[in-house]
Amino acid sequence: MKAKIKDIIAKLTLEEKAGLCSGLDFWHTKGVERLQIPSVMMTDGPHGLRKQSASADHLGLNDSVPATCFPSAAGLAASWNRDLIRSVGEALGKECQAEGVAMLLGPGANIKRSPLCGRNFEYFSEDPYLSSEMAAHHIQGVQSQGVGTSLKHFAVNNQEHRRMSTDAVVDERTLHEIYLRSFEGAVVQSQPWSVMCSYNRVNGEYASENHDLLTDILREKWGFEGFVVSDWGAVNERVRGLAAGLELEMPSSGGAGDAKIVAAVQNGSLSEAVLDQAVERILSFIFRAVENRKEQAGFDAEEHHRLARIAAQESMVLLKNEGDILPLSKTGTI
Repeated sequence: MKAKIKDIIAKLTLEEKAGLCSGLDFWHTKGVERLQIPSVMMTDGPHGLRKQSASADHLGLNDSVPATCFPSAAGLAASWNRDLIRSVGEALGKECQAEGVAMLLGPGANIKRSPLCGRNFEYFSEDPYLSSEMAAHHIQGVQSQGVGTSLKHFAVNNQEHRRMSTDAVVDERTLHEIYLRSFEGAVVQSQPWSVMCSYNRVNGEYASENHDLLTDILREKWGFEGFVVSDWGAVNERVRGLAAGLELEMPSSGGAGDAKIVAAVQNGSLSEAVLDQAVERILSFIFRAVENRKEQAGFDAEEHHRLARIAAQESMVLLKNEGDILPLSKTGTI
């Protein structure tokens, strides 16, 4: 497959290469018909397939196809049950196959810091270890069905106020031991097909063009093998993002981002080798999705509803104050 992809890249025009680095519309990658490169679909979400059958919109205002609503990550993490969340992932993967979806956009592995964060329901925990274990097994479940996942939102996306522009300033130890740890565990254990970068800045630089995050840490330190996709509308400066390690811009930019990439290669400010590498990673995903597509796939809706009920039951945890251990002593002794 690698040789086939390199052969395809050699036949692409500069404009076609740049075009493959952005979406066709809200949810689909671009295809190149003359080289038999198909368009594939990505869609939300971590806890239930959200595929719109008619006019698509990012807010989910239009009708979606029927799908199982599983408990959110906030609930599932309370079960501390790796096997359970893997089973939920497998069910989500089956529903994706039935609807022709190549990638499910999730799970969300950011650390819960502020109670006002609007995405807390779809993030697992305040604890990096619990979060990484839940995310890793969610990914394993979905991808066991030949459907990709997109681990999100990378990184330090922990508040709703000015979520698209805020600067998360974090010292190195805190960044690596808390905010990146859950992503690291999920990547190392489960190799999601993609990672989704966040809207915000991290230590002064947008995540979408942060070379330290997208290349030095994610690829070189953790060994990530997939591609990086932007959160929808998270691209700040397209060429800087591509150079930093952001392969795919979503949704479609109407050709604006593509034109910037073409101009940068032509004027020498961006190496075409960097563009070729991005295209190779995107094509690897596209052909992997096609290779794993199951024709006439279906799923047992009643069985998935039963699993959703079990997951909800397992997520309801009561804390017992045995031996009056709570509240914890400030001196560290009981």
